[in-house]
Amino acid sequence: MRRSGVVDAYLRRWNLEPVGAVVETSSSRLVAVRRAGEPAMLKVALAAEEVLGAELMVWWAGRGAARVLAHEGPALLLEYGAGGDDPVGMVRRGQDDDDARALCAVVAELHAVPGPPPPFLTPLDRWFRALPRAAGRLGGIIGECAAAAEQLLAEPRDVVVLHGDLHHGNVLHFGERGLLAIDPKGLRGERGFDYANLFCNPDHATATAPGRLARLADLVAAQAGLDRGRLLRWVLAYAGLSAAWSIEDGAEPRTALAVAEAAIEAGEG
Repeated sequence: MRRSGVVDAYLRRWNLEPVGAVVETSSSRLVAVRRAGEPAMLKVALAAEEVLGAELMVWWAGRGAARVLAHEGPALLLEYGAGGDDPVGMVRRGQDDDDARALCAVVAELHAVPGPPPPFLTPLDRWFRALPRAAGRLGGIIGECAAAAEQLLAEPRDVVVLHGDLHHGNVLHFGERGLLAIDPKGLRGERGFDYANLFCNPDHATATAPGRLARLADLVAAQAGLDRGRLLRWVLAYAGLSAAWSIEDGAEPRTALAVAEAAIEAGEG
Protein backbone atom coordinates (compact mmCIF):
# COMPACT_ATOMS: atom_id res chain seq x y z
CA MET A 1 0.00 0.00 0.00
CA ARG A 2 1.28 3.47 -0.86
CA ARG A 3 2.39 5.49 2.16
CA SER A 4 1.54 9.15 2.58
CA GLY A 5 4.19 11.82 2.17
CA VAL A 6 4.03 12.89 5.80
CA VAL A 7 4.58 9.33 7.03
CA ASP A 8 7.49 8.90 4.63
CA ALA A 9 9.04 12.12 5.91
CA TYR A 10 9.14 10.83 9.49
CA LEU A 11 10.34 7.41 8.42
CA ARG A 12 13.35 9.10 6.87
CA ARG A 13 13.86 11.64 9.66
CA TRP A 14 13.92 9.02 12.40
CA ASN A 15 15.60 6.25 10.38
CA LEU A 16 12.62 3.92 10.67
CA GLU A 17 11.98 0.75 8.70
CA PRO A 18 8.25 0.19 8.06
CA VAL A 19 6.81 -3.22 8.87
CA GLY A 20 3.60 -3.70 6.90
CA ALA A 21 1.15 -1.14 5.58
CA VAL A 22 0.01 2.20 6.91
CA VAL A 23 -3.31 2.04 8.75
CA GLU A 24 -5.35 5.20 8.27
CA THR A 25 -8.18 6.24 10.59
CA SER A 26 -10.25 9.40 10.63
CA SER A 27 -7.79 11.01 13.03
CA SER A 28 -4.33 9.52 12.39
CA ARG A 29 -2.04 7.33 10.33
CA LEU A 30 -0.20 4.46 12.01
CA VAL A 31 2.50 2.08 10.87
CA ALA A 32 4.51 -0.54 12.73
CA VAL A 33 8.23 0.11 12.32
CA ARG A 34 11.67 -0.92 13.46
CA ARG A 35 14.24 1.52 14.77
CA ALA A 36 17.75 0.14 15.12
CA GLY A 37 16.17 -3.31 14.93
CA GLU A 38 13.71 -2.69 17.77
CA PRO A 39 9.92 -2.66 17.16
CA ALA A 40 8.00 0.59 17.59
CA MET A 41 4.82 2.28 16.38
CA LEU A 42 4.76 5.49 14.37
CA LYS A 43 1.60 7.58 14.68
CA VAL A 44 1.03 10.76 12.69
CA ALA A 45 -1.95 12.80 13.88
CA LEU A 46 -4.48 14.21 11.44
CA ALA A 47 -6.72 15.88 14.05
CA ALA A 48 -6.00 18.58 16.61
CA GLU A 49 -7.13 16.46 19.58
CA GLU A 50 -4.68 13.74 18.54
CA VAL A 51 -1.85 16.29 18.56
CA LEU A 52 -2.82 17.27 22.12
CA GLY A 53 -3.03 13.61 23.06
CA ALA A 54 0.53 13.15 21.88
CA GLU A 55 1.65 16.04 24.08
CA LEU A 56 0.01 14.32 27.04
CA MET A 57 1.79 11.05 26.26
CA VAL A 58 5.07 12.98 26.44
CA TRP A 59 4.04 14.52 29.78
CA TRP A 60 3.21 11.11 31.28
CA ALA A 61 6.75 9.96 30.37
CA GLY A 62 5.82 6.29 30.37
CA ARG A 63 4.10 6.35 33.78
CA GLY A 64 0.93 4.34 33.22
CA ALA A 65 1.18 4.99 29.47
CA ALA A 66 3.25 3.72 26.57
CA ARG A 67 6.72 5.25 26.48
CA VAL A 68 7.38 7.95 23.87
CA LEU A 69 10.58 7.31 21.91
CA ALA A 70 10.39 10.42 19.73
CA HIS A 71 7.98 13.31 19.24
CA GLU A 72 7.82 16.17 16.79
CA GLY A 73 4.78 18.14 15.63
CA PRO A 74 2.02 15.67 14.69
CA ALA A 75 4.31 12.62 14.83
CA LEU A 76 4.75 10.28 17.77
CA LEU A 77 6.99 7.22 17.99
CA LEU A 78 5.90 4.81 20.72
CA GLU A 79 7.27 1.65 22.23
CA TYR A 80 5.56 -1.35 20.72
CA GLY A 81 2.86 -3.31 22.53
CA ALA A 82 4.20 -6.83 22.96
CA GLY A 83 0.81 -8.52 23.17
CA GLY A 84 -0.32 -10.82 25.96
CA ASP A 85 -3.13 -10.36 28.44
CA ASP A 86 -4.72 -7.28 26.91
CA PRO A 87 -8.11 -6.17 28.27
CA VAL A 88 -10.19 -7.30 25.29
CA GLY A 89 -8.63 -10.75 25.40
CA MET A 90 -9.23 -11.05 29.14
CA VAL A 91 -12.94 -10.32 28.71
CA ARG A 92 -13.22 -12.86 25.92
CA ARG A 93 -11.69 -15.48 28.22
CA GLY A 94 -14.33 -14.80 30.85
CA GLN A 95 -12.09 -12.65 33.08
CA ASP A 96 -14.20 -9.49 33.06
CA ASP A 97 -13.75 -8.80 36.78
CA ASP A 98 -9.98 -9.36 36.70
CA ASP A 99 -9.85 -7.14 33.65
CA ALA A 100 -11.72 -4.36 35.46
CA ARG A 101 -9.28 -4.54 38.37
CA ALA A 102 -6.33 -4.30 35.98
CA LEU A 103 -7.86 -1.32 34.16
CA CYS A 104 -8.53 0.43 37.47
CA ALA A 105 -4.85 0.05 38.31
CA VAL A 106 -3.88 1.70 35.00
CA VAL A 107 -6.28 4.59 35.61
CA ALA A 108 -4.95 5.10 39.12
CA GLU A 109 -1.36 5.18 37.87
CA LEU A 110 -2.18 7.80 35.23
CA HIS A 111 -3.99 9.96 37.77
CA ALA A 112 -1.08 9.73 40.23
CA VAL A 113 1.56 11.24 37.90
CA PRO A 114 2.95 14.24 39.81
CA GLY A 115 3.62 17.76 38.66
CA PRO A 116 1.56 20.72 37.49
CA PRO A 117 -1.00 19.80 34.82
CA PRO A 118 -0.13 20.62 31.21
CA PRO A 119 -1.61 23.92 30.01
CA PHE A 120 -3.29 22.48 26.91
CA LEU A 121 -5.85 20.22 28.60
CA THR A 122 -9.55 20.49 27.71
CA PRO A 123 -11.88 21.20 30.67
CA LEU A 124 -14.31 18.34 31.18
CA ASP A 125 -17.39 20.57 31.03
CA ARG A 126 -16.38 21.62 27.50
CA TRP A 127 -16.13 17.95 26.53
CA PHE A 128 -19.79 17.49 27.46
CA ARG A 129 -21.23 20.19 25.18
CA ALA A 130 -22.99 17.69 22.90
CA LEU A 131 -25.08 16.22 25.73
CA PRO A 132 -27.32 19.20 26.62
CA ARG A 133 -27.88 19.79 22.90
CA ALA A 134 -29.14 16.22 22.49
CA ALA A 135 -31.20 16.44 25.68
CA GLY A 136 -32.92 19.59 24.42
CA ARG A 137 -33.99 17.79 21.24
CA LEU A 138 -34.77 14.33 22.57
CA GLY A 139 -35.50 14.51 26.30
CA GLY A 140 -36.26 11.15 27.92
CA ILE A 141 -33.32 9.22 29.29
CA ILE A 142 -30.92 11.57 27.47
CA GLY A 143 -32.38 14.33 29.63
CA GLU A 144 -31.66 12.27 32.75
CA CYS A 145 -28.08 11.78 31.59
CA ALA A 146 -27.71 15.51 30.99
CA ALA A 147 -29.08 16.33 34.44
CA ALA A 148 -26.57 13.96 36.05
CA ALA A 149 -23.72 15.51 34.06
CA GLU A 150 -24.78 19.06 34.97
CA GLN A 151 -24.76 18.23 38.68
CA LEU A 152 -21.40 16.44 38.56
CA LEU A 153 -19.68 19.11 36.49
CA ALA A 154 -20.98 21.91 38.71
CA GLU A 155 -19.34 20.43 41.82
CA PRO A 156 -16.26 18.46 40.73
CA ARG A 157 -14.22 16.42 43.20
CA ASP A 158 -10.68 15.06 42.97
CA VAL A 159 -9.76 16.98 39.82
CA VAL A 160 -6.87 15.36 37.92
CA VAL A 161 -5.35 15.04 34.47
CA LEU A 162 -7.70 12.67 32.62
CA HIS A 163 -7.04 10.24 29.81
CA GLY A 164 -10.53 10.93 28.45
CA ASP A 165 -11.06 7.75 26.40
CA LEU A 166 -10.07 4.81 28.58
CA HIS A 167 -11.86 1.95 26.91
CA HIS A 168 -10.53 -1.60 26.60
CA GLY A 169 -8.94 -1.00 23.19
CA ASN A 170 -6.86 1.91 24.48
CA VAL A 171 -4.98 -0.18 27.04
CA LEU A 172 -2.45 -2.65 25.64
CA HIS A 173 -0.01 -5.15 27.10
CA PHE A 174 3.67 -4.15 26.89
CA GLY A 175 5.46 -7.27 28.05
CA GLU A 176 7.37 -6.79 31.30
CA ARG A 177 5.91 -3.26 31.63
CA GLY A 178 2.41 -4.70 31.82
CA LEU A 179 -0.76 -2.85 30.81
CA LEU A 180 -0.31 0.73 29.59
CA ALA A 181 -2.59 3.35 28.09
CA ILE A 182 -2.46 4.83 24.59
CA ASP A 183 -4.49 7.42 22.63
CA PRO A 184 -5.54 9.91 25.33
CA LYS A 185 -7.79 12.88 24.62
CA GLY A 186 -6.15 15.15 27.20
CA LEU A 187 -8.84 16.36 29.57
CA ARG A 188 -8.92 17.81 33.07
CA GLY A 189 -11.71 17.07 35.51
CA GLU A 190 -13.04 14.74 38.19
CA ARG A 191 -11.20 11.42 38.26
CA GLY A 192 -14.42 9.40 38.36
CA PHE A 193 -15.04 10.25 34.71
CA ASP A 194 -12.13 8.11 33.52
CA TYR A 195 -13.71 4.98 34.97
CA ALA A 196 -17.11 5.44 33.32
CA ASN A 197 -16.12 4.28 29.83
CA LEU A 198 -15.16 0.86 31.18
CA PHE A 199 -18.85 0.12 31.70
CA CYS A 200 -19.72 0.76 28.03
CA ASN A 201 -17.07 -1.62 26.65
CA PRO A 202 -15.64 -3.75 25.14
CA ASP A 203 -18.74 -4.70 23.11
CA HIS A 204 -22.52 -4.55 23.25
CA ALA A 205 -23.03 -8.09 24.55
CA THR A 206 -20.58 -7.62 27.43
CA ALA A 207 -21.66 -4.10 28.37
CA THR A 208 -25.35 -5.05 28.47
CA ALA A 209 -25.04 -8.48 30.11
CA PRO A 210 -27.60 -8.82 32.94
CA GLY A 211 -26.15 -7.79 36.29
CA ARG A 212 -22.79 -6.78 34.83
CA LEU A 213 -23.03 -3.05 35.44
CA ALA A 214 -24.15 -3.36 39.07
CA ARG A 215 -21.42 -5.93 39.76
CA LEU A 216 -18.71 -3.79 38.20
CA ALA A 217 -19.96 -0.73 40.05
CA ASP A 218 -19.27 -2.51 43.33
CA LEU A 219 -15.86 -3.69 42.13
CA VAL A 220 -14.68 -0.40 40.60
CA ALA A 221 -15.92 1.72 43.50
CA ALA A 222 -13.99 -0.45 45.95
CA GLN A 223 -10.87 -0.70 43.78
CA ALA A 224 -10.72 3.02 42.98
CA GLY A 225 -11.93 4.37 46.30
CA LEU A 226 -14.96 6.04 44.72
CA ASP A 227 -18.44 6.62 46.07
CA ARG A 228 -20.60 4.03 44.29
CA GLY A 229 -23.56 6.34 43.79
CA ARG A 230 -21.40 9.09 42.31
CA LEU A 231 -19.62 6.59 40.08
CA LEU A 232 -22.99 5.44 38.72
CA ARG A 233 -23.90 9.05 37.96
CA TRP A 234 -20.66 9.36 35.98
CA VAL A 235 -21.57 6.18 34.08
CA LEU A 236 -25.01 7.66 33.37
CA ALA A 237 -23.51 10.98 32.24
CA TYR A 238 -20.89 9.31 30.05
CA ALA A 239 -23.41 6.94 28.47
CA GLY A 240 -25.56 9.94 27.59
CA LEU A 241 -22.60 11.73 26.05
CA SER A 242 -21.69 8.63 24.04
CA ALA A 243 -25.29 8.39 22.83
CA ALA A 244 -25.29 12.09 21.88
CA TRP A 245 -22.12 11.65 19.82
CA SER A 246 -23.59 8.59 18.09
CA ILE A 247 -26.78 10.45 17.24
CA GLU A 248 -24.79 13.39 15.82
CA ASP A 249 -22.87 10.92 13.65
CA GLY A 250 -26.05 9.22 12.45
CA ALA A 251 -25.28 6.00 14.32
CA GLU A 252 -27.49 3.87 16.54
CA PRO A 253 -26.74 4.49 20.26
CA ARG A 254 -28.24 1.24 21.55
CA THR A 255 -25.28 0.23 23.72
CA ALA A 256 -24.99 3.64 25.38
CA LEU A 257 -28.72 3.86 26.04
CA ALA A 258 -28.81 0.34 27.49
CA VAL A 259 -25.90 1.20 29.80
CA ALA A 260 -27.69 4.38 30.87
CA GLU A 261 -30.80 2.37 31.77
CA ALA A 262 -28.70 -0.14 33.70
CA ALA A 263 -26.92 2.67 35.58
CA ILE A 264 -30.24 4.09 36.72
CA GLU A 265 -31.43 0.64 37.83
CA ALA A 266 -28.17 -0.04 39.69
CA GLY A 267 -28.47 3.30 41.46
CA GLU A 268 -31.99 2.47 42.59
CA GLY A 269 -31.11 -1.00 43.79
